[in-house]
This record gives sequence, C-alpha cells and structure tokens, in this order.
Amino acid sequence: MKPVLSENDKIVLEKRIAEAERLSKTQIVLATVKRSDCYREIPWKAFALGTSAAGLLVLSLDLILMGWLRNSNAIISIVATLSIGAFIALLTILFPGFARWFLSDSRAETETQQYAESLFLSRELFATERRTGILMVISLFERKVVILPDKGLKDIVSEVDLKNIIRLMKRPLAQHKFSQAMEIALDELIKIIKPGPSEEKSENELSDKIIEDKGL
Repeated sequence: MKPVLSENDKIVLEKRIAEAERLSKTQIVLATVKRSDCYREIPWKAFALGTSAAGLLVLSLDLILMGWLRNSNAIISIVATLSIGAFIALLTILFPGFARWFLSDSRAETETQQYAESLFLSRELFATERRTGILMVISLFERKVVILPDKGLKDIVSEVDLKNIIRLMKRPLAQHKFSQAMEIALDELIKIIKPGPSEEKSENELSDKIIEDKGL
C-alpha cells in the first residue's frame, strides 16, 4: 500500500500527538487503513448490474429491429451480455474508486466501525491506567473516519463532539490532505477534553507512532 503520509508528515504528527496528550492528559493513537473489509459481494453486484443492463439493451435492439436478433445467432447475444457483466466486475477489482459506487454508505460506516473496534482491542489500547485512550481511524476505501474514546472519556467526549470533529475533517480528507485532517482532530480533542490543572506528569503509555494498516 502506498503510504498516505510522508516521513515528514509522520514526524510532525508524532510531535503533535505528544503535545496533544500532554495537554489533554490522554493517550491518542492515529491510524490509516486501506480498506476495512474485502467486500466480496461488490464484483457480483457489478456483474449482475452489467448483465441486466446488457440484457435490456439486447431486448431493446430486438424490438427496434423487429426480431433481427431472433434471426441471428442467439449465442453471440448471450456471450456479449455475459462479457459486459464480467468486464464491469473486473473494473471494480482494478479500480477502487469505481468499486465504491457499489458500496452503500451504511455498509461502509458499519465495517469501518467494526474494524476500528477490532483494532482497538488487538492493539490493547484499553491498557491505560485511567482508561483514557483514544483511537482515530481513517479508512481510505470507505472514506470514513471513526474516533473511539475509551470508557474513561465517555462522560467527557460526546457523540456530538465526535461527529463535529469528523465533519471538520471532511474537507481536507476530500483533498487528500490527511496530515492536515489529523491535526484538526488533535486540536479539537484538546479543546473538548480540557483537563483540570494537575502537577502530575502523564506517562506515555501508548506509542505515538502512526499505524498504517492494509486492512482486509
């Protein structure tokens, strides 16, 4: 997978993460994933749509040409119909942007959420003393963002806050400015959490290294 962040972006973001953690007294992990699910049904959906459209075209030609197809080789018509469906299915495999047209928004949202929850558990991001870990996942294929705060922050960071952060990230993400989107999220988390004054120095319990995952 081609990295979405340059080495310089990573250096800058890791410093920003450390600063955000110091100010918010939390542990923040940022992650990018190529896709949150393999979506095996997408090529089949494309094939079904392609063959249906091709079949409709063949039927229309038959009506327009007054039975010309019935007098020609029917096998050619069947092969052409199936070939068009197979070609469209192949396009979904070769071009992720085209495949995305066959993915519903709700399915993309659900799979990204599930992947983020799985990543949270597999990386043991719950293993902070005060349960103040925060995971933010950007799923590239789905074009979705999920932010998961641990239970120690549930009464501080609301769903409305999280949706607002994601809304602010949309424009830079649409422009493929992933580093800028992540910085916006870090700034907003600092504003929302606003921990009380404390002389206690918070330890860095989770790595500041950004996770870059291929996904499923």
